[in-house]
Amino acid sequence: MTDNSKYIEHEGKAVIPDARFKHVMSITLDPRTNYQEGVIRCITSRDGDIAIKGTVDRSELHRIKGNSSDHFEIGDKLTIKNEEEIISKLMPEGYECIGLEDPDIWIDQKNDLMHLYFTIAIIIKDKKTQKQTRIHLGHAVGKNLDSLEMTEPVLFDNENRIHAKEVSIAPKNSKGLRYNLIESRDRRNNTTYSVVKMAIVKDMGESWEYGETVFNPADHQEIKWIAGHASPGPLLSKNFINVGEGKLLGIINGREANQKIGDKIKYGMFSVGLFIYDYENGKIDWVSPEPFIQDSEALTITFASQFVETGRGEGILYAHVDDSFVRAYTLKAELLKSLLPK
Repeated sequence: MTDNSKYIEHEGKAVIPDARFKHVMSITLDPRTNYQEGVIRCITSRDGDIAIKGTVDRSELHRIKGNSSDHFEIGDKLTIKNEEEIISKLMPEGYECIGLEDPDIWIDQKNDLMHLYFTIAIIIKDKKTQKQTRIHLGHAVGKNLDSLEMTEPVLFDNENRIHAKEVSIAPKNSKGLRYNLIESRDRRNNTTYSVVKMAIVKDMGESWEYGETVFNPADHQEIKWIAGHASPGPLLSKNFINVGEGKLLGIINGREANQKIGDKIKYGMFSVGLFIYDYENGKIDWVSPEPFIQDSEALTITFASQFVETGRGEGILYAHVDDSFVRAYTLKAELLKSLLPK
């Protein structure tokens, strides 16, 4: 159970699916527009049950615009130059791309450029064949959302079945590198885990390098709420809360261990927790022993994707609920301190 005295769940929904989409998720916002414009993942079709392994969501990235922190409208599909050309090069014979997912905006303030990162999800067409996915961390760059151009992915799904998605962008360390975090995967004893892996970055717009796995649920079965899957969320600034030199407090998404029911795999509850990241050395020092946020309406998923700092020690976290709508939550640093290690 989560202690909801440590956050404020906003009434209503920050983004509600419109007539075009039954499900929307994964919001990212542009700070240069005072966080009033951004991108969201919209589900065009869903095959399966999100609580059961094997669901296939087909997705599009759409623009959003808000008139307050609590309400955003879904706009047109995001146009990215060279999208078809780049994706066609990634497609093995017999495979298809089911869309772009999980967008993250990062602004290069020095050059006033927008970098957009996203999952490129590719699956095999023949469902009789065991489904083998290809999951690349895609990238586009431009002055703003009107001028994005796709490049090759910054991280490819490699021959060892290591993939990359859900990027969490870290500050530069003393070596001039960013040890960003990504969601990847590992397989142990016939069980697949989502793990948090480091990505070594010299240039945010060029190819990245896979680093070490920094959190694997298989090695932390004592933390029940994140014993099945882990995915990095936003890192919170030192202006919001200071947890030490070269370290940041962050949001981490975790899921309970899978359950086998007959010939199906049922997922556990996905919740939002906290972690402390040593971005100087690329290590996770601590993960909260209990989840931090579970939405009041969540049946299986609360998954955080964006944090907006609204003042010193205060901000708004956005998370999607059951991969269907987006909710906002107010976080206050003073309330979080009691959850952190002494």
